[in-house]
Amino acid sequence: MGFLLYSKNGQMILAVLAFLAILVILLLIARAADHLRGRKQTFAMAAVFGGPALLLLAVGLIYPAVRTIWMSFMDKRSDSFVALDNYAYLFQDGFQAFGNTLLWVVLVPLGSTVIGLVYSVLIDGSRFEKVAKSLLFLPMAISFVGAGIIWKFMYEYRGSAQEQIGLLNSIITGIGLEPVRFLQDSPLNTLFLIFVMVWIQAGFAMVVLSAAIKAVPSDIVEAARLDGASASQLFFQITIPSIRPSLVVVLTTICIATLKVFDITQTMTGAEFGTQVLANEMYDWSFTYGNNGVGSAMAVVIFVLVIPLVVYNVRQMNKNKAVR
Repeated sequence: MGFLLYSKNGQMILAVLAFLAILVILLLIARAADHLRGRKQTFAMAAVFGGPALLLLAVGLIYPAVRTIWMSFMDKRSDSFVALDNYAYLFQDGFQAFGNTLLWVVLVPLGSTVIGLVYSVLIDGSRFEKVAKSLLFLPMAISFVGAGIIWKFMYEYRGSAQEQIGLLNSIITGIGLEPVRFLQDSPLNTLFLIFVMVWIQAGFAMVVLSAAIKAVPSDIVEAARLDGASASQLFFQITIPSIRPSLVVVLTTICIATLKVFDITQTMTGAEFGTQVLANEMYDWSFTYGNNGVGSAMAVVIFVLVIPLVVYNVRQMNKNKAVR
């Protein structure tokens, strides 16, 4: 029994046995449901099909969330209760991470949405529309880590006496200027990191908004043109109001992804040089410094910030379905 409890192989065996036991119980319930009628049969079948999903949801989502919230009120080793000390420490010394995260949340959704919207309008109905859309959407197929590595080479800096291997600095030195420390000099380095996220998310915004633009009733557009509306008037008074629900969904979805950004900063700067965001701080406190209390408090803060956006996004999507 001790072998099963303390060895990795034993724990794996216990997990397999537990899975088989649950499977057997579900099969027995399903078999018994064949002999039941009415509500009892409905309840039994719901237990068979919904039980595993609820169990996995509880083990993989609810329990970790509750445990993280509890650990955020404990000391770094989760031995003693410290009340709100971890949150107080977070709000006292985490201003730079908060400020950078706020900058990301403001600039990334706005930049991605504006680029995607303008791009969608310009290529709508053009001869090379499919090819143009593919070019902007391609970065979405790259992971954040992959995009970070690509742009780290783009931004690479070496001393002015050395040969530059970064594309941008090679161009800059090629025209006789001094190389730029894209990733080392704060606060501009944060803006260069934000550009990478915009480069990735603009394709998502373009796809959603392009579909919304094509769904705008053509008779409304034609009526506005007959009334003498200019291109700018069509855009701001017809197109924008018509695709407003899609704009909101795009903005909130990108906001949610931006609040959790971690890969780009960690890959490109190691969250150094003043580029850290909340997710990097959470990782560092939890796994680098070994302080589970402060790390959990940061995770809870990110969770609290994301919840309103998720709720609003779901409501907006439900409204769009209702309209359709």
